[in-house]
Amino acid sequence: MDETTLISAAQRGDQKALDQLLRLHQDRIHAVCRRLAGNDADALDATQEALIAIVKGLPRFDGRAKFSTWAYRVATNACLDELRRRGRRPDPGLPEFETASLTPVGGSSPRDPAETVSARIDVDRGLDELPDEFRSAVVLRDVAGLDYAEIAEVLDIAPGTVRSRIARGRSRLADAISGNQTTPDERQTP
Repeated sequence: MDETTLISAAQRGDQKALDQLLRLHQDRIHAVCRRLAGNDADALDATQEALIAIVKGLPRFDGRAKFSTWAYRVATNACLDELRRRGRRPDPGLPEFETASLTPVGGSSPRDPAETVSARIDVDRGLDELPDEFRSAVVLRDVAGLDYAEIAEVLDIAPGTVRSRIARGRSRLADAISGNQTTPDERQTP
C-alpha cells in the first residue's frame, strides 16, 4: 500500500495499516528525537510520546501537509516537551551510542568506527549547547532532510526565520565542535 492508502485505512481503524504507517516513520522520528534530546533514554521517551500523539491525532490529520511533515512536527513538540521535563530531572550522564546514522539524509559516513564515535560525541556535545530553537532547525534540516518550507511548517515559523536559525545554529555548532566558545551574551541572543 502507498502512504496515502495507509493513512486512509488507519484513519478508518485498520490496525495493520496503522502499524505499517508507524513503522514506516518510526526510525526517522527516533533519529530526530535522538539528536534533539541528546541521549537515548530521553529520545526513546520522546519517540514513544510522539507515536502515541500521532495515533491520537491521526483522525484529525487532514492531508494539507505531507504526513511526514506533520509527524516531524509532532515528534519535535514531543521532544521539546521531554527536554523541558529533563530540565527538572537529573542528567542521565553520557549519551548512549546506538546504531543510528551520524550523517544527514543522503550523506556518507566515515569508514573508521573510531571516527564515527568521535564525531558523534563532538556533534552530540555541540548540539547539546545549542538553544532549542537552533537545535530543532538544524536537526530537522541536517538529520531529517526537510526543506526550509517543511521546517517552517513543522516549527510554525517563517521560512526566513528557518534560514536564520539554521545558519546561526550551524555556526554555533561548528564553533562548539572546534572548541571556540561564544560569550554568554551571544548564547542568549536567538
